[in-house]
Formats: sequence, structure tokens, C-alpha cells
Amino acid sequence: MLGKSTLLEAIAGKNRGLLATESEQLAILSAIAQLEDRNPTPQPLEAVDKLNGNWRLIYTTSQGLLRIDQFPFLKLGQIYQCIRARTATLYNIAEVYGLPYLEGLVSVAARFDPVSEKRVNVSFERSIIGLQRLVDYRSPDHFIQRIEAGQKFPAIDFNITAREQRGWLEITYLDDDLRIGRGNEGNVFVLTKAV
Repeated sequence: MLGKSTLLEAIAGKNRGLLATESEQLAILSAIAQLEDRNPTPQPLEAVDKLNGNWRLIYTTSQGLLRIDQFPFLKLGQIYQCIRARTATLYNIAEVYGLPYLEGLVSVAARFDPVSEKRVNVSFERSIIGLQRLVDYRSPDHFIQRIEAGQKFPAIDFNITAREQRGWLEITYLDDDLRIGRGNEGNVFVLTKAV
């Protein structure tokens, strides 16, 4: 599909948006809008098999995520959003690298509640921030299994119950290996299915 390849080419080499100039950002947003107009899955929340799984972030306008890369000695590694559609849960996991043996992890577990055929309300429930070595981080799946089993981690591990820790996410494009979403703060997220 021409629109999809155009978007992927525009995103390539932009380090999830960190390296995109203002004109490149506008071109990427234009390519995203064109692709959204041709969404092959108009009811993405019903396409559980396509939606479910681990998604890797390849582009975003979220400065909150991109800012992690601007701390001294820290580099943003992979960022995942792992959706477990059958249990209405999602996990955001950001791998952080820097000094040897001090690789970090920033994660948030949340529940989602569909409010339309494209939009879910998201309630953040738990955050875990720590060193990958200390939490024995191996992969998103392994980590999520341990969270779902109720394990506590030797890290900053706390429940989130504040009312302001809520938001929404609208899935504006979904196919077998690409997902585009827009959040309540006006941010755009482009993700590919992780294998």
C-alpha cells in the first residue's frame, strides 16, 4: 500500500521522532492522516486478533516519552505497548540504557474500557521503575507474566489511583502489523507489531 510505505519511509531514521525536523514532522503527520483515511479496520476494538499483542513504538509526537532521551547518560531503548485485549489491559514498557549495568525500565500497567468502536478510556493502575538487572527483565512478555502473577519488584513499584492518571486512546488505523493511535493530550503514536 502506497500510503503505508510512504509513512514508513518518512519515519525511517527519525529515532521515534527525536530527529525529525519541523518540516519532516509535518510530512509525517500528513502521511499519517492519509493512512488513517484508508483504515482497513474501521472497528479496531472488535479486531481482537489484530489488536492483541506486543507493539513497538516507531514514531510519536509525545514529548513526555521523547524527553527520557534527553537526560544525561540515558538513552531511550525500545518502547512497547503490549495489549491484552481479552483482559482489557495494556502495558507501556520503555527500556532505558546508559552506563553499563545501569540499564533501566519504566513501565505502566493500565486497564482500558471501550467507549466507542475506536476509542478506549485508559485507567493507569501500577508503575514500575527500576534497573533491568534487579527486576530480572528479559522481555516484555516475561515481565508482564510476572506482573499479572502479582509479583512485587525490587524497584520503585507503586499503585496509581489518582483521578488525573486517566486518559483515552483512539485507534485510528489498524492492520496486521501497523497501528496508529491518538491520545487525549493530542499526541500521535505509530507502532509496529513486535515479533
